[in-house]
Amino acid sequence: MADKAYEKYIRETFVLASKASGRTAPNPMVGALVIKNGKTVGHGYHKKAGTPHAEIHALNMAGEKARGADLYVSLEPCCHFGRTKPCTDEIIKSGVKRVIFAMTDPNPKVKGKGAAKLRRAGIEVIPNILKDEASRLNEVYVKYIQTGLPFVTLKIAQTLDGCIATKTGESQWITGSEARKMVHQLRACHDAVMIGAGTAAKDNPSLTVRSVRGQNPYRIILSKDLNFPLNIALLNKNTDSRTIIATSREASQKINSDKVAVWNVKSRKSGLSLTDFLKRAGEFGITSILLEGGASLAGSFIREGMIDKYIFFIAPTLIGGGVGSVCDLGIKKLNKAIKLSGVSTRFIGRDLMITAYPGDK
Repeated sequence: MADKAYEKYIRETFVLASKASGRTAPNPMVGALVIKNGKTVGHGYHKKAGTPHAEIHALNMAGEKARGADLYVSLEPCCHFGRTKPCTDEIIKSGVKRVIFAMTDPNPKVKGKGAAKLRRAGIEVIPNILKDEASRLNEVYVKYIQTGLPFVTLKIAQTLDGCIATKTGESQWITGSEARKMVHQLRACHDAVMIGAGTAAKDNPSLTVRSVRGQNPYRIILSKDLNFPLNIALLNKNTDSRTIIATSREASQKINSDKVAVWNVKSRKSGLSLTDFLKRAGEFGITSILLEGGASLAGSFIREGMIDKYIFFIAPTLIGGGVGSVCDLGIKKLNKAIKLSGVSTRFIGRDLMITAYPGDK
């Protein structure tokens, strides 16, 4: 079978995997197809951590038709006991003759071992079909499993001339309803959403998922001194115990609520240690963070090279002299400018959505 045919079916596994976007952490998103004589006889995707993996759903649907068929998977099948049994054992039992997968699993418990086990059982294995696309699909999982740190996405909604608010601080709403709905979708796909003290004080956001279906993420306020009103909605109206205050040990004494978790983060002269914060978040089990504001918090993460992905929503409007989307980064020469790569664009209603990654490639 030609590589193009492999790619066709692998891309279909990506579509299946994406159906569970935001619901599989800390596991990866995985899709699987069972193909026999050019026809799909089984398909499935991993729906939630602790539930059957994609391969099991696809093989169960295929039943006896799996014997002699090809199994396509967006990630190397697992071969270890976790919350579920090894997929490799079920694949071997099913009688499939060939397994084609998109990328090797970076998890040390699986990495290369799943493929090796299948080969020892006499199954032909064809790895790394569209591995770069597969890695992008599971970018959160890849970073978390390799570093123990959450994947950080910076989201900025701004005017065409780079403002996130007027001089008076008015920011609702710069972008249109379609873009705001997309932001809610982004929240639903992240483990946590985070803001700084300035945004907490000026906007008093709830940071919940409302415009789309999905689970509310953890809501984090990162602030060394907690210089915002303590009667804001995040501390008083959200009653699901998913609000986290990350602050200094001294300031943490100001919080007295059993509905709010308080993290004591190491302090520096310039503020809280972002390295310590991300380590704490990773240990807590947060695999992805959507950074929503404001300009100072965004600038701090950018300066320290801690942004993994940028998403800009640019409205076709002009303010002139308003609040800039990112604070001063201390860049005085153009050759020191932060360069981005992997840029993609699309319109969301009237607004332009730009997605990019760090690096000059």
